[in-house]
Amino acid sequence: MELRSLRVFVEVVRQGGFSAAAKALFSTQPTVSKAVKQLEDELGVPLLDRIGHRSQLTAAGEIVYRRALTLLAEREGLVAELDDLRGLRRGSLRLGLPPLGASTLFAPLFAIFRARYPGIEIRLTEHGSKRLEEMLLDGEVELAGALMPAREGFDGQPVRHEPLMAVLPRTHPLAGAESIGIAALAASPFILFEGGFSLNQVLEDACARNGFAPQVAARSGQIDFIVELVGAGLGVAFLPRTIAEQRATPSIALVRLDEPGTEWQMAIVWRQGSYLSHAARAWLDLTREVYGPEGSG
Repeated sequence: MELRSLRVFVEVVRQGGFSAAAKALFSTQPTVSKAVKQLEDELGVPLLDRIGHRSQLTAAGEIVYRRALTLLAEREGLVAELDDLRGLRRGSLRLGLPPLGASTLFAPLFAIFRARYPGIEIRLTEHGSKRLEEMLLDGEVELAGALMPAREGFDGQPVRHEPLMAVLPRTHPLAGAESIGIAALAASPFILFEGGFSLNQVLEDACARNGFAPQVAARSGQIDFIVELVGAGLGVAFLPRTIAEQRATPSIALVRLDEPGTEWQMAIVWRQGSYLSHAARAWLDLTREVYGPEGSG
């Protein structure tokens, strides 16, 4: 059984079909289909039910998918350990970062890390925190940026903690307030991030604790676009203080969100019990050096 065939099969499941998997793998659909068919022939069981352009796992497919994730993660761990034999002169760091806060918090670390370890390649993946946590569990990345508290099964190194700011249109009745609770904005439409951003869940949970569900006017993965929508009067948004202050414009007002359980706590997290390469440990050491063992705030 070839690991390549398992990797192709896993990608078909993740993408929901052969065409999408072929694009993700930079391959062709016939090549992907052939690899999955060879795996099914070798195992003697069908792994996928083809329904139109989509594919669903069979009972056997679910078992193979689960085991394949483990095998592929072990393979990445093996490669990482072998890289360590060469020390930090060669190797790679598989790092996942969320779009929210990455440029502010981590860009300076890249420059320092590159200067100290020019032979280490940083393989950067950018997704929302929820997707990055899935990639950590699958062994696709070693370290990832995520909001604390870390979910069960993860350890974390704090990076930064600070309050959220409500980003309001300058004409909003509360634009001149010093601070507000989230209940004061129950009647205002919310502009949230698109799916995969953990900040959404933080805000939705806070709303639920105050007895309401937010009316969502729009979602986007682009911070600048969200700020522009607020300035145009479409609704209110929420950003960490540092990021909000960097994007202050005359058309918006920034008001501190005084709401328990909503402080923005960014950390670098990793899977408990996983092997961390020397490059990953060097990145964690640099994070502690720059932001302190408890993170900055």
